[in-house]
Amino acid sequence: MFEPKPMVTRLAFAASDRPEAQEARDALARRYGDTPEAEAQVVVALGGDGFMLETLHRHMESGKPIYGMNRGSVGFLMNEFSEDGLLERINAAERALIHPLRMTAVDIHGETHKALAINEVSLLRQTRQTAKLRITVDRKVRLAELSCDGALVATPAGSTAYNLSAHGPIIPLDARVLALTPISAFRPRRWRGALLSHTAQVKFEVLEADKRPVSAVADNFEVRDVAEVNVSEDREVAMTMLFDAERSLEERVLAEQFSS
Repeated sequence: MFEPKPMVTRLAFAASDRPEAQEARDALARRYGDTPEAEAQVVVALGGDGFMLETLHRHMESGKPIYGMNRGSVGFLMNEFSEDGLLERINAAERALIHPLRMTAVDIHGETHKALAINEVSLLRQTRQTAKLRITVDRKVRLAELSCDGALVATPAGSTAYNLSAHGPIIPLDARVLALTPISAFRPRRWRGALLSHTAQVKFEVLEADKRPVSAVADNFEVRDVAEVNVSEDREVAMTMLFDAERSLEERVLAEQFSS
């Protein structure tokens, strides 16, 4: 027998340091109450996309749904801000399930660093010299040497962020693929990247790492002087984002493909 979802009545509010976000938090807390995050049914994040990523990372283990409202600059991952009808909006919201990428990076000293990324894992040159990368997908070398400023692997949710700026493809959320995108490729100059299955295991090896140092970044976690970076989707971790029904994340990703 179908059981309706319990109504959301307990909200926790989190805000970025921006004055408008702090003011919004105070106003909403007065109006709707402010439940401790551990006891809340939904966390309302007030800020921009960067703060939404911070909030998702903070609640990655709990899986608590996050409803964002834009009190920042970009706001692609956020709903429009309004003090009115918040509980009604949240209870009618559509859910987007997000799986992060898991990065395992080994630096030139042999130390291993692990992190999760909601948007992308990117490799970036640290000096004026181009990076040289070898790219392996599912234990098969696909590109023996890529001279570039860097490369990245993006999730569907992150495909409209850095990946799009690097001329990578926009990916629908339900496509079950990842984007592998070069950043300012020098050789082979015509390589524009690839679409990979979400089950793909991607390995980057840094060639001439001592002469051409490279950093690896998983969202906002950076490792300097990497020698090898492995990237794959982690299906064991799931995050839930809430979007107003008429402005779902799927609709935003689709609309972005037709924007000028």
